Amino acid sequence: MGRTLDIALIQTRTPATPQAALAHVAPLIRRAAEGGARFVLTPEGTNLLEQRRDRRGDVIRDESDDPCVQGLRALAAELGIWLLIGSAIVRSGGTGDDRAANRSLLIDDGGNIVARYDKLHVFDVDLPNGEVYRESANIRPGDAAVVADTPWGRLGLTVCYDVRFPHLFRQLAQAGAAMIAVPAAFTVPTGEAHWETLLRARAIETGAFVLAPAQGGLHEDGRRTWGRSTVVSPWGEVIAKLDNDDPDVLFATLDLDAVDTARRAIPALTHDRDFTPPVR
Repeated sequence: MGRTLDIALIQTRTPATPQAALAHVAPLIRRAAEGGARFVLTPEGTNLLEQRRDRRGDVIRDESDDPCVQGLRALAAELGIWLLIGSAIVRSGGTGDDRAANRSLLIDDGGNIVARYDKLHVFDVDLPNGEVYRESANIRPGDAAVVADTPWGRLGLTVCYDVRFPHLFRQLAQAGAAMIAVPAAFTVPTGEAHWETLLRARAIETGAFVLAPAQGGLHEDGRRTWGRSTVVSPWGEVIAKLDNDDPDVLFATLDLDAVDTARRAIPALTHDRDFTPPVR
């Protein structure tokens, strides 16, 4: 029998304060652990979804002082699970820059933070339906890609809008990532049009498992998110998916040998060639 890993993706509708967010997500994580998951992943903005800037400043904390982050560290240790906080909105610590960080935190089964990743690509878009987003106004982007070691293989870290940048995923896979996390808070128009297609494409291109826990539904700050948390195999097959926006737990079992099988069948990660770029 091959190597397997039981995981769970947590789909949330995160409230607008870290205290309320912890109360919302903790029971779902407990349910995941009770269901046998050894590795649990939560969405982008697990500790806070608040786009109203006049209210954000009152609730954003340093990572070390955020009640949701610290509560989830304690919960991981209590349950004996590995936990990816898909992202926490925390103070970035940037000199002369009061914007926050959109930060993934990988927590081991002792409650220790073993990896951090600040979202590289911020969501600055004008959607066809008239919705306008300027994440860069509130979020200071990171400047480094991250692959972290886990007991089951290497994990590549991304957040939401990063999924539209395949070169990032390729470099994560070439650095040894067998699993790539895509925690997200996708908009409804882009989620409906692109969510599953992008996730499947990134899995096929990298020969890695893509693990995408999502926010879903109408949030306190007025935004709507798409939900549909999804697990995709290295061959591009959707092996688990929620079909709605409601808070829930999505269980899946990963056959980790499938990564080597997919990469042997199509070894595209080893076929890079130098070329002259087109003229712009």
